[in-house]
Amino acid sequence: MTIREETEAIERQTLSSCATLSANSLGRRLPLTEDPIRPCFQRDRDRILHSKAFRRLKQKTQVFLSPEGDHYRTRLTHTLEVSQIARTVSRALRLNEDLTEAIALGHDLGHTPFGHAGERALNRLCPGGFTHYRQSLRVVDILERDGRGLNLCNETRIGILNHTTGQPRGTLEADVGRLADRVAYINHDLDDAMRGGIVQPEDVPAIVRERVGERNSVRINSILTDIIAHSGDGELRMSPDMREAVDVFTTFMYEGVYYNPIAKGEERKVQNILGSIWEYYVNHIDELPVVYQSIADDEGPQRAVCDYVSGMTDSYALEVYSELFIPAAWTIK
Repeated sequence: MTIREETEAIERQTLSSCATLSANSLGRRLPLTEDPIRPCFQRDRDRILHSKAFRRLKQKTQVFLSPEGDHYRTRLTHTLEVSQIARTVSRALRLNEDLTEAIALGHDLGHTPFGHAGERALNRLCPGGFTHYRQSLRVVDILERDGRGLNLCNETRIGILNHTTGQPRGTLEADVGRLADRVAYINHDLDDAMRGGIVQPEDVPAIVRERVGERNSVRINSILTDIIAHSGDGELRMSPDMREAVDVFTTFMYEGVYYNPIAKGEERKVQNILGSIWEYYVNHIDELPVVYQSIADDEGPQRAVCDYVSGMTDSYALEVYSELFIPAAWTIK
């Protein structure tokens, strides 16, 4: 018996009847020889963790564009916080922690530079529209490994695709990933908004302060404790009091932070930056990396440029824009 088979046997003995067992996976798009050590979902987690798209998240906006300070969240730190929250819930409910973590780590791989402002810009530019969750699936299916994709298990792929939608996610682990995303972003985005002076502690609704907490760690712990205590029978649940508070919390974040004109004042420039880059490369396909030129041949230039631009980091998008449209300094030697 291999180490992988021993691990799969432990899963059968210890995980909940609602958990997704590695040995029962629906498989991959392309057949793959089993690893002697790692079960399939652990292998997915590792493939995501070592991908180029995952590394690029460190220089992609979470909420605030180009904040001054070392402690604001990026898309990478958001992803890591989602993973931690998801793993805590998954372990407590005796679900498959490897699958949960793979979905959490991969859920934002398709995010654009400049956060949701970039997503809205590409949605206006791309024929057929653009959403980061569909692009995340495209990253793991096609774009990574120079067009070969990561060849992940179907359960991981569906969890990534449907992490922000009401579409069926197929597994309870994917439901945990979706919920963890929400718990993470409303809490850490409030923390960053307070750090930036956009929101003051007393601005937070009383129901949130009283039922959820006044500090980031307390709020997260309160929500997770409630979810773990009230979930069961294959369903994630909150108590009515906690659900009401979290819904008020979410509404407050959208009205007070995500749509705040002070916090989002620079976003109007994103459309111009990405739109200019988009138009340039649609008309200069030969200047794209070879893998994107192949996509242009197979799926059209707009699709190729969409893939290329959406994969850029904030800093690289600004560098490309500067090289293409800002005159270089001229010096006399």
